[in-house]
Amino acid sequence: MIKTDVLVIGAGAVGCAIARELTKYRIQVLVVDKNEDIGGLASKSNSAIIHTGYDASPGTLESQLVVAANPMYEKLTRDLDVPFAKVGAILPAFTDEQFEMLPSLKEKAFKNRVYDVEYLTGEQLLVLEPNLSPDVKAGLYIPRESIIDPFLLVAAYAENAHANGASFLLGTKVTGMITEQNRIKTVQTTGEEIQPSFVVNAAGLFNDEIAAMVGKNDYYVNPRKGQFYILDKNTDCKVNTIVLPIPTKLTKGKLMCPTIHGNMLVGPTAEELSDKEDASTDTAGLLSVEEDVRRLIPNVNLRDTITQYAGLRPNRNPEGLQVDTYDDVKNYVNLSGVRSTGLTASAALGKYVAQTLIGIGMPVEFNPHFSTIRKGIERFHELSREEQDKLIKKNPLYGKVICRCETITEGEIVDAIHRPIPARSMDAIKRRLRPGTGRCQGGFCGPRILEILARELALNTVDINKNQPGSFMITGKTR
Repeated sequence: MIKTDVLVIGAGAVGCAIARELTKYRIQVLVVDKNEDIGGLASKSNSAIIHTGYDASPGTLESQLVVAANPMYEKLTRDLDVPFAKVGAILPAFTDEQFEMLPSLKEKAFKNRVYDVEYLTGEQLLVLEPNLSPDVKAGLYIPRESIIDPFLLVAAYAENAHANGASFLLGTKVTGMITEQNRIKTVQTTGEEIQPSFVVNAAGLFNDEIAAMVGKNDYYVNPRKGQFYILDKNTDCKVNTIVLPIPTKLTKGKLMCPTIHGNMLVGPTAEELSDKEDASTDTAGLLSVEEDVRRLIPNVNLRDTITQYAGLRPNRNPEGLQVDTYDDVKNYVNLSGVRSTGLTASAALGKYVAQTLIGIGMPVEFNPHFSTIRKGIERFHELSREEQDKLIKKNPLYGKVICRCETITEGEIVDAIHRPIPARSMDAIKRRLRPGTGRCQGGFCGPRILEILARELALNTVDINKNQPGSFMITGKTR
């Protein structure tokens, strides 16, 4: 039996941000997740954009949180050592119908208190983005739309939370809850039972299934799949900003934008599904991405694709981001409807949920030892030659390049394996350091990373997983 003051269910961006915020108080915080690593599902397969909230539904909790969160990221990413860049976004109009929508889109932004949205003429947009279709009539410019590394943001939240006292129980699925006297007394898992004083449900796609354990599933969550292309850094057609289509009632549409690491991201689709684990790509979806994005950027070169992927966004029915408490389950906070803006909102949601817990009785005693600072893994390729030489003298493993595409060294990989929240699988290493994300997609570095993981974890190579237990990279010798 494990006892804790607050149990957070879900180790995605939102769950880890909540855990970090809660360590500002003198309480025990435990995060549990059924996956083998932090990052959840939606948090590791999205557009990697920090939104301003210009297009949220005015007056909603989502609007409030996203608009509040955006200005937090400059300091937050500096404190947590996470790559972040304000690149801005544009919404170009190519038809008369789209042109006529621009005033209402700007008015919506103003209702959301995003006041720095500006009109640009077609000529001004083409100066900003020379690869736009020359048919562009005019558009809107949103200067504070930004890009980030979502994998590193989640890792930074988690590592900073851990350094401030939070515990993480990964590879552990919540299977049930026992309530007594209108409170959750015991949370049952595939591991040990947990006795929490308070429970926060931040389980994303599986949020409704956790809510059902306490009879609060008056909604359901269905996955909305988005398929993407990732283009090589050396593609001959690039954009400088996030290029967004004029949205429709169904979707924000398919975009093209730079990533924080220099690739181009193209997509996504918006496909309603029932299977919460269907992250497959298909020809029809990818062709629809190509067709729609060519209307924005006619010369986009999808032959430079190095991979495609699909992300699943938790779509609440009925819609709307909700943070709920209940009179008949007094120690339970339920988060639902955290969709595509969840990555952005996480910074504000941590504070909002902490305040909600205080409102239902969580003790308020500040932790005087809380530190906002987290130092990430030394990024060898970003160092000067002098700094690289100094690091290699200190640790010769930094002189061994394992991933040639991204210039990732053995020293960095070993560091990731032995971090406070350790990377123990191939995908966990990939999310923290990016080996396998270049043109060769792991063809060169994959076998070497497999050997390093086995060596550092004192395991046989046949026991190393791609991600979840049983997803073995190799099954034995061929000769």
